[in-house]
Amino acid sequence: MKAAATALTRGLTARHIRFIALGSAIGTGLFYGSAAAIQQAGPSVLLAYLIGGLAVYIVLRALGEMAVSNPVSGSFGEYASKHLGPLAGFMTGWTYTFEMIVVCLADVTAFGVYMGFWFPDVPRWIWVLAIVFFIGAINLLSVKVFGELEFWFTLIKVAAIVAMIAAGVAILIFGFGIHDTSTGISQLWSEGGFFATGFGGFVGCFAIVVFAFGGTEIIGVTAGEAQDPERTIPRAVNTVPIRIMLFYVLTLAVIMAINPWQSIGTDGSPFVQIFQGLGIGPAATVLNIVVITAALSAINSDIFGAGRMMFGMAQRGQAPAIMRRVSRNGVPWMTVVIMIVALLVGVLLNYAIPESVFLVIASIATFATIFVWLMILLSQYRSRRRMSAEETAELKFPVPFWPYGQMLAIAFLVFVIVVLAFSADTRVALVVGAVWLILLTLAYFRFVRPQPESEPELVHQPS
Repeated sequence: MKAAATALTRGLTARHIRFIALGSAIGTGLFYGSAAAIQQAGPSVLLAYLIGGLAVYIVLRALGEMAVSNPVSGSFGEYASKHLGPLAGFMTGWTYTFEMIVVCLADVTAFGVYMGFWFPDVPRWIWVLAIVFFIGAINLLSVKVFGELEFWFTLIKVAAIVAMIAAGVAILIFGFGIHDTSTGISQLWSEGGFFATGFGGFVGCFAIVVFAFGGTEIIGVTAGEAQDPERTIPRAVNTVPIRIMLFYVLTLAVIMAINPWQSIGTDGSPFVQIFQGLGIGPAATVLNIVVITAALSAINSDIFGAGRMMFGMAQRGQAPAIMRRVSRNGVPWMTVVIMIVALLVGVLLNYAIPESVFLVIASIATFATIFVWLMILLSQYRSRRRMSAEETAELKFPVPFWPYGQMLAIAFLVFVIVVLAFSADTRVALVVGAVWLILLTLAYFRFVRPQPESEPELVHQPS
């Protein structure tokens, strides 16, 4: 009975995993955060998304190698404990949980902004409060319900983006009286050049770009509940380059080719703004429904990912034992409740500082994302270095470009951390991140209390 009460169910099919992976890269970072990235870098943001996307692909391949070999709940928190030591695993697991909470705060904030498109007079915090309780209730159901919901959310997002790209290309070719076809796509370089805001603007946008890709590591978290991880994880990871090219680069290129990049503001989604500006009212309404769906999907995944990570840490003794409790549906219900309580902070933030909350949250989330990705890369690097030639040959999903790809990705992530320090708006992320890591280190030695093997009499802890 007790074993059943602390075990997750493998209820995620190949279709679920594929669409969870697909949806993880199409969220608030694209639909809302991309406007801030465009304002900072101009058209050169396209190159930034390509570079960031390559780094993400290397991170996910490193994660995929470990997840296929050892599909466990807690995923990269477990791998960091195994290959880098229990302190690294503790810090990785809790920082990922912190990342999901912070990213989710950004997502619920964006949801409140989107609802303002229809209800401008309703305070944003009311929408945030409503969505926190709604998605929390959904996550208390079985993992299969989560998978199905994510499948349909992602299907709506993908269909909308493909339709928007098709409509944008048609406008560029035929004009329809709302675009001068003689300009072609020249607005990508005619409005001040491709690097319109200079090299500084191009470099500065990487903080937002990395934030946009944050959460894609949920692919590894799903491995513990996947029905066939050896087949589903590689398929999901290998679609990443196509997703980045289609959903980020091509989409934003179409947006900036239709309208000058300077006109794309940060008040709402640039997708909705474009169609509003072109006078296509119904399309703007439909797209607002889509970006709301994207926010719901992201919030759904954030709560799922953080909950499963806390469950895995509880199994390793790195989190309170109560987090191991599982409902009859195989859901770690206590971790969902904890996430809901944490997200109520988002309600207070949106009530207190509605104007600046998104940028602050996004910056902190970027730091957490970079830390987690660095731990994934370092875990895989240490794992591979310890393998014999025979063990390496037996890997079912080995990373490409070994070991140079890992080294370049690590260097890129360190570079983005340096970028955060050069802007007053994002510098707060480094301060919060440093304080967070110090507190985690103190908490580890205070509560987890690892004991030397030479002193077995001190190992016992009261139950």
